[in-house]
Amino acid sequence: MTAEAPQTMGFQTEAKRLLHLMIHSLYSNREIFLRELISNASDAIDKHRFAVIADSSLGTGVGDYRIRVEADSEAKTITIDDNGIGMSRDEVVDNLGTIAKSGTAAFMEQLSGDQKADSQLIGQFGVGFYSSFIVADRVVVVTRKAGEEAATQWESAGEDEFTISESSRSCAGTTITLHLKEDAEEFADSWRVRSVIKKYSDHISVPVLMPEPPAPAEDDEGADDVPAEPDWQAVNEAKALWTRSRSEISDEEYQAFYKHISHDFEDALSWSHNAVEGKLEYTSLLYLPQRAPFDLWQREGVRGLKLYVQRTFIMDEAEQFLPMYLRFVKGVLDSSDLPLNVSRELLQQNQQVDAIRGALTKRVLDMLSKMANKQPEDYIRFWDTFGAVLKEGPAEDFTNREKIADLLRFATTRDDEASQRISLKQYVEAMKDDQQSIYYVVAENHATAKNSPHIEALRKQGVEVLLLSDRVDEWLMSHLAEYDGKTLRDCAKGEWDESADDEDTKKALEAAEKASESLIERMQGVLSDRVSGIRPTIRLTSSPACLTVAEHEMGAQMRRIMEAAGQEMPETKPTMEINVEHPLLQRLDQESDEDRFADLARILLDQAVLAEGSVLEDPASYVARLNKLLVEMSSA
Repeated sequence: MTAEAPQTMGFQTEAKRLLHLMIHSLYSNREIFLRELISNASDAIDKHRFAVIADSSLGTGVGDYRIRVEADSEAKTITIDDNGIGMSRDEVVDNLGTIAKSGTAAFMEQLSGDQKADSQLIGQFGVGFYSSFIVADRVVVVTRKAGEEAATQWESAGEDEFTISESSRSCAGTTITLHLKEDAEEFADSWRVRSVIKKYSDHISVPVLMPEPPAPAEDDEGADDVPAEPDWQAVNEAKALWTRSRSEISDEEYQAFYKHISHDFEDALSWSHNAVEGKLEYTSLLYLPQRAPFDLWQREGVRGLKLYVQRTFIMDEAEQFLPMYLRFVKGVLDSSDLPLNVSRELLQQNQQVDAIRGALTKRVLDMLSKMANKQPEDYIRFWDTFGAVLKEGPAEDFTNREKIADLLRFATTRDDEASQRISLKQYVEAMKDDQQSIYYVVAENHATAKNSPHIEALRKQGVEVLLLSDRVDEWLMSHLAEYDGKTLRDCAKGEWDESADDEDTKKALEAAEKASESLIERMQGVLSDRVSGIRPTIRLTSSPACLTVAEHEMGAQMRRIMEAAGQEMPETKPTMEINVEHPLLQRLDQESDEDRFADLARILLDQAVLAEGSVLEDPASYVARLNKLLVEMSSA
């Protein structure tokens, strides 16, 4: 039996079903159709500009380029008219009769490198025209190609066929009339159409005109019933501020544009305007606000830049271009190199997006660094508003960790003020010659941090300590780890003798351990259910006791935050450190009554819990023991 020879066969498509899928699956937002049709009109006008350069006769009688949009509430139609390049009969069949045939893409292939750079063409996929059928049950196109006298009419109901016929048109260009479906009659309202144009096509270079609303009719008996020619009014700005040179834009214009895109009533604190050419081509205009938005702490909330492609609005919250810790930045990004999906509503993740994200992140950090160095008062205003958000950076962005670290500001024991004004660079510059670490303490609030028993010895030695009380601080420090070769050390973690290298300190600690052996043994017997161990320490000078955790364990503040968020936390016991030189410990060591000894030991432990800002598990028992002690003291 002879084997059948292999055959190469083409895919079969049913045009009606394909159109239905395109119309109802590609676009999630109905109003997108107007953006697509205006973009097509803009491309047609741009093609005409290029054609006139090659053949000046094509520009005769054209006048100013414009796009006209007219909504007819009585006829339930919307019409888009341009005076661009137009199409011949063959081009109508080729472009409108072939799904996903992009005339713009084909035109771009014919341009030289310089011409491509100068072009303002928007279309990419050749499907935008068919978005008309989202809202229309019949579409009529009348078009005339520049340099030709004949016009062509194309008509379709969005099914599997279309009709071509001869028509007439006074000048080159294209007119598209959409006969709206019953459920899309909102687009026959001129105010609704205006709002869509302002949203999506406000910054394209061609004026988009609509008839001015009619003035109230006057009761003149001799009034002519013939409707007057409408006065056409520009709806869009017809200019994109970010496409202009920085030298041409005043500060007032920058501020006005910021208020336009952010809906903020205050001026921006600073901005950065940048055009990039080369492997990637894009323009960015980024703003730093003065005031925090109400949803700043809702990480899942709306954020991101406004994304444009050749001045046509694509996306309102393009969050892919800046990391979460820079979610307060407002601005626009305009690029034609981005990988959009076919409906131009979604952005696909790839190396281009990652490269732009990295560049924009660096630009924002550089803007902040410049402000910190040259406008310190403005940076203080920024830090007081957004500093806690910027502290999320080292955990989320390892690449820029050092840049972010230079921007951080902290409260310290230098002045004990709650305001965060000291940078890590200033801390390192003021360090003692023999100091190897940057010390910090984390607490629920500034007062607790300032009065923490864990930093008493450092205060006595004149060593500066960072006072951290923001909820994000412990998370920040766990990812920062070091700065300028100096390790960051939590004063409430680990054994303090690890940093005690001098002989006097070692001898003092050994003497304290020897003198307190019996006391520690007795206290351990009473408190073993609440602490993992008890040891003498030299970190305390005026307090009798404090609590510490192991070097790599979660601190008390972070533990409280996690528990408040409903996280199950493993059972851990802190270590109790005691100051054996303190009068209370010496009195406790001399106590012979074991019940009284137990009460005093528990009171010391409860005081240590309170001193670190934690909450007692059984505050009533603490109060009872303390009252009992006060009664005994008063009757003695």
